[in-house]
Amino acid sequence: MENTVNPGYGAVADAPVEHDNNAVSESKIWQVITASSVGTVIEWYDFYIFGSLAAIIGPVLFGTTGKIEDTILGTLAVFGAGFIVRPFGAVFFGRIGDMIGRKYTFLLTLLIMGGATFITGLIPSYDKIGVAAPIIVTLLRLLQGLALGGEYGGATTYVAEHSPDNRRGYFTSFIQITATAGLFLSILVIIITRKSLGEEAFKEWGWRIPFLLSGALVIASYYIRRKLHESPLFAKAKAEGKTSKSPLRESFVNPVNRRLVLISLFGATMGQGVVWYTGQFYAYSFMQNVLKLDLVDASIVLCAALLLATPFFVYFGSLSDRIGRKKIIMMGLLCGALFTIPIFYGLKAFAGPLTEVTAATVDATGKAIPAVMKALSPNLMAMTALTFCLVLFVTMAYGPIAAYLVELFPTKVRYTSLSLPYHIGNGVFGGFVPFIATALTLWAASKPEGTLWKEYSSFAGLIYPVSIALICWFIGQALMKDVRNVRLMEEGSGSTH
Repeated sequence: MENTVNPGYGAVADAPVEHDNNAVSESKIWQVITASSVGTVIEWYDFYIFGSLAAIIGPVLFGTTGKIEDTILGTLAVFGAGFIVRPFGAVFFGRIGDMIGRKYTFLLTLLIMGGATFITGLIPSYDKIGVAAPIIVTLLRLLQGLALGGEYGGATTYVAEHSPDNRRGYFTSFIQITATAGLFLSILVIIITRKSLGEEAFKEWGWRIPFLLSGALVIASYYIRRKLHESPLFAKAKAEGKTSKSPLRESFVNPVNRRLVLISLFGATMGQGVVWYTGQFYAYSFMQNVLKLDLVDASIVLCAALLLATPFFVYFGSLSDRIGRKKIIMMGLLCGALFTIPIFYGLKAFAGPLTEVTAATVDATGKAIPAVMKALSPNLMAMTALTFCLVLFVTMAYGPIAAYLVELFPTKVRYTSLSLPYHIGNGVFGGFVPFIATALTLWAASKPEGTLWKEYSSFAGLIYPVSIALICWFIGQALMKDVRNVRLMEEGSGSTH
């Protein structure tokens, strides 16, 4: 097996596998990974609290139309708004990161993200300040999206530029764990708070605690990160005056680099994004809103699956150092396209029949209040096994992708070049999975009885992520080049495909 593969614009082919670009000790690498990962976990925690609490905070901060479906859909739309601006954050902070430095940039994104989350916990309810509440929430979500758009590229680039060439997939895979860890942490904090305060207190004011806790977490993470030094590759480029004066132009106007950006978007990150959000976030929403599992039961299923599957991020990242990034990413996309609908069908089967726990009635104004249905006897073990399979597809598509993206682009525009396709793929295509899937499910459920859409309405939302994953697989198979064990460019001008 060859140690290297013809890479592209940002890496040198046929380079020796030993690390020869400002190598650092392994103990130093672990310090870098720890500091980068802690901050990134907290940023993902901040981002996902909002979506995890959509059903609860929606009526408080957005008011209610009387239909819980409308409230959830509206809250998920605002949740999705944070994803729309992630590509803009990638461009803005990527430019800063390529011109000023990686360390400075992801310190800034951490403070913006944490501050926005903390303030969200202080916003008065819709009943008290009216439409100002949802406006403030939306603005804060946009700030969070901008900050997150700059965070991933900074952390990934920083770790990769400290890693040995023949173990880059392994070391960068720890950054890939952070999104899952952030989701896990947000769910865990919500469950503990909810159980400690009780249902009524949590719905009234306790939901604010996970948001406010972010303030303390960010301060601790900032203290850890500020002790870091700049990455050796960037520091050398900056000392020699070889940093980019126009990273946006060099990233997206240069035809060679632009082609790589487009291939990485439509052949990798687009599909990886929908697999990630379907296997983790939408599965969680599906269990609560469609299958009517209790929040705690749904959380147990997802958290157990995440714990069991998380080591596979590192396994597949490390495996990509030996057999290549492309094979593993493509297998994750194909599995997601082929098996997602059958697995969700299994989740519904093991959730058991719905039971009416509150009868339909009317409120004081005469508005109809629908019956509350619950799945009272779900097979949690079987549901955990199926959810584990979904997350396993995530680890295959996501574990090696940081190393793949880093190795495509030269040092002087690496931050900008990899951040944009990553955040369009994940933020736009992936981030809107919960909203689009929920909207399609509600649309299908509104069809007349006896129609095919009505009969399979529970699964209508899956058409979107499955289609995107399959399209991305075809493009990736045709156009992606495998890149592994290559020397990262220090000069920023290398061979092309």
